[in-house]
Parts: sequence; C-alpha cells; structure tokens
Amino acid sequence: MCFLRQDGVSLEAFCTALKEGDALKTEEQFGTYLKKTISIRDTFAWKGKKENFYHGILLRILGFKDSWSVFSNRESGEGYSDICVEIDEEETGIIIEIKYCDDGNLDAGCQEVLEQIEKKQYNEQLLEDGMEKILKYGIACYKKRCRVRMADQKRTGCPSANGAY
Repeated sequence: MCFLRQDGVSLEAFCTALKEGDALKTEEQFGTYLKKTISIRDTFAWKGKKENFYHGILLRILGFKDSWSVFSNRESGEGYSDICVEIDEEETGIIIEIKYCDDGNLDAGCQEVLEQIEKKQYNEQLLEDGMEKILKYGIACYKKRCRVRMADQKRTGCPSANGAY
C-alpha cells in the first residue's frame, strides 16, 4: 500500500495499527511505503541526517490525523523524544524513537532506542497530560528496510481503574 494523498485507506491503516499497538502491521505499512517511495540515495547523508530523513517521513504520515496532536523533538523526562503523539479523545499517548542502523542490524537498533525511551523517561509529559495508555515504539531503519518494535506496556505508567496501562 502506498501512502498517496488520495489514499486515505493506507494512511488510516498505518495510524490505526500504531494506535492499537500492532507493531507488525505498523512495520508492514511503513516498510511498504519506504520500498515504493524512497531511493537508497536518499540515505547518502551524514549519519545524523539519515535519522532526520525517516523522522520527517513519519511526521508527514502522522499529520494525516487531524485529531491527533503530533510533536517533534518534544522535551519530556530527561531528554527529547523524536516523535510524541497525543490522542486526547482516547487518552492515548505514543512515543516514537527512530534509529538509523548503518550496519543493518535493525533488531539491535530497536532495542537501543526502546532502552533510551525508558532511561530518559520520555513518557513523563504524556502522563502529566493525562494519557492513560502510553505506547512506546522503537523504529530502526536501514535504506529501504525498517523494523518496528514496541516496549512492554506493563512498564508504562500506572494502571487505570480497569487495569489497562
């Protein structure tokens, strides 16, 4: 599925998978988008700029949801998360940390950024803003490939009255 402006179905599928904590579907959607739209030459930049490239793509995709508040490099805890999303009507927050893996080890890249989210407590601002459910994603990229992993929700915030995190 390609994320064309008129293709709201694909955009909605990506956003729904992200909101529902479906890392595999999110990975499939984002991976398909990368394969259909970018060139490996797009990543011929200094390492720090490579992550910015994927960061920008994700911001554009997430901008599809008018009712979502999407923040880039938002200060929270002891640092700045790459992307932070608040879905107020569902009291759901999403943290996305992105890593470009020069060696192609996408699993290690995901693990590294998921640990960073925990260590730097990027969920603090979302908790202060009243988000009851917080989803934490590590997204690792290498050229046209990506891996999407989610942190264990049991480590996120405090349980709500119904036991959900």
